[in-house]
Amino acid sequence: MLVAACLLTLPGTGTSVAQENDLYRIEIPRGETLKSFFQYTSDRIPLVSTHRGGSRAKFPENCIPTFENTLRHTWSALEIDPRYSKDSVVVLMHDATLERTTNGTGKVSDFTYAELQGLRLKDTEGNLTPHLIPTLDEAIRWAQHKTILIVDQKDVPVEARVKKIREHKAQSWVALIVYSLEDAVKCHSLDPDIMMELMVPDAAAMNRIESAGIPWENVIAFVTHTDVKDPAIFAQLHARKVMCIRGSSRTLDKQYTEGKISGTKALRSGYGELVAGGADIIEADLGIEAGQALKKLKKPGSSKARFFVR
Repeated sequence: MLVAACLLTLPGTGTSVAQENDLYRIEIPRGETLKSFFQYTSDRIPLVSTHRGGSRAKFPENCIPTFENTLRHTWSALEIDPRYSKDSVVVLMHDATLERTTNGTGKVSDFTYAELQGLRLKDTEGNLTPHLIPTLDEAIRWAQHKTILIVDQKDVPVEARVKKIREHKAQSWVALIVYSLEDAVKCHSLDPDIMMELMVPDAAAMNRIESAGIPWENVIAFVTHTDVKDPAIFAQLHARKVMCIRGSSRTLDKQYTEGKISGTKALRSGYGELVAGGADIIEADLGIEAGQALKKLKKPGSSKARFFVR
């Protein structure tokens, strides 16, 4: 009875979710913006952005109960993937096809939303779960007062993603991944309050962003998934008060899951080295493990502590 009393049913997912007090929450205080959260300061708190929400056994990628599971263990932003259904509903799905992550076959875009709701999501082991494919609308509503969503592009153009943020007035908890300068300029012109994750591997990319007139206060800089091309880029971006992301899914996380790194102590040390090298945010497949490692790097009395609720 006690467990049941602590659960709330999430519409459209076929699952129950816990109350907010059970979660590590990131919340932007009233009167502040996402720009304040992502502005680099020397006392910043290193953060994990969990790739596809944190899939693992029993918890599928791009799935709201999976997002909740990640936040039960650590503070984290959540990177998610939107795609159109046949009838133009934006659902969460990384692949263009259904086979890897659901019990369906064929293209996501060949099925209506109602048809997609007849499917179930698979976990990382390929096992079927009771979880349904969520919509972007559901994810945005769920995330308010809990976390920051970082929404990738897939087949949903920047104009449509901006529209979704504006519909939900979600500028303080949803950011967009934008791949071209043209789209970045467009995004900023449509809504100057939206934060954008842009690819900034080196000084040349940084200079192109400045030449395009995109304000740095709207930018989160993704530096690399692999080896750093230009080590000086972190200091250059920090001088502009920009926080830097470094991905670990193709390196550290992969090495761990393939058994090339032995033990969580070595894994956590690896995340610490990424931060020591200049990263402020780590985009990780192993979001829980990365988040737990980064907790130890939280500076007492940080000016960013007001955003982290427990």
